[in-house]
Amino acid sequence: MDKPVIAGKKPTVMEYEAGTYFWCRCGLSQKQPFCDGSHKGTIFSPLKFEVEEKKRLAMCNCKCTGNEPFCDGAHSKLP
Repeated sequence: MDKPVIAGKKPTVMEYEAGTYFWCRCGLSQKQPFCDGSHKGTIFSPLKFEVEEKKRLAMCNCKCTGNEPFCDGAHSKLP
């Protein structure tokens, strides 16, 4: 597996509390957009990111964003 699986063609938008999160890069996680360890045995690893204060964020599920882990609209260009 050298390319991530497209987990969805829409972002996950939700309120995030301040804290540390791990975004799924492989697309295999059953807890999108978060890592559940499904990447084991692939070339992928999760992306650790920090949220400094409570805020609403749009997280990429297509795994094609140029602004990991946030949605940049790349899903709108997918077939």
